[in-house]
Amino acid sequence: MPQAPVQQQIQIEDIQEGVIILKGGGLRAVLLTTSVNFSLKSTEEQDALIYKYQGFINSLDFPIQILVISRQLDISAYLTALEQRRKEQPNELLRIQIAEYTDFIKNLVQMSNIMSQTFLVVVPLAPVEKKEGGFIAKLGLFQKSNNQNENKSLEELKVQLWQRVEYVMAGLNGLGIKAAPLNNQEITELFYHLYNMGLKEKPTFEVGQEK
Repeated sequence: MPQAPVQQQIQIEDIQEGVIILKGGGLRAVLLTTSVNFSLKSTEEQDALIYKYQGFINSLDFPIQILVISRQLDISAYLTALEQRRKEQPNELLRIQIAEYTDFIKNLVQMSNIMSQTFLVVVPLAPVEKKEGGFIAKLGLFQKSNNQNENKSLEELKVQLWQRVEYVMAGLNGLGIKAAPLNNQEITELFYHLYNMGLKEKPTFEVGQEK
């Protein structure tokens, strides 16, 4: 039995102003978050963080989805840039140091499977109920007015969704976690990578980039 096209499997109707509009009428916002190195904290700090997290979760009157995406890091472009930098370096001592550093990175990658992790929180809003119209509505009369009402309803729902987003961001901030909503392009790229999990993640750092 042939599989359905990917377009049919993705239940997304549209993406507007950082809001995912589902085919069923629901809305979603996606937050990119930082992480907390739990293992490096003391026992007291760990307990305090657990209680704060428990309080945050219990304070929610709507569900959230927490996603952790792990992807193998592709550093081939970084190694190529290092090699180019080595060739352009006039100082022989620096050329040797760059070559040694490049070999170190290559060996490190071969010995360990380096992964990049992305942490996301999805904030939902329930679907919009679509009611069947009467005989006049089925004739298509007053269609413009109905569309205006639907657009107004959508804008009102967006406001409610962003209120939830702000609440979640404030709660995460109390845990020492920074969060920022994804825009249209970032959401599109996210779904592209989710449906192409074989792709390796390219590092965001550059040669000579200051920290």
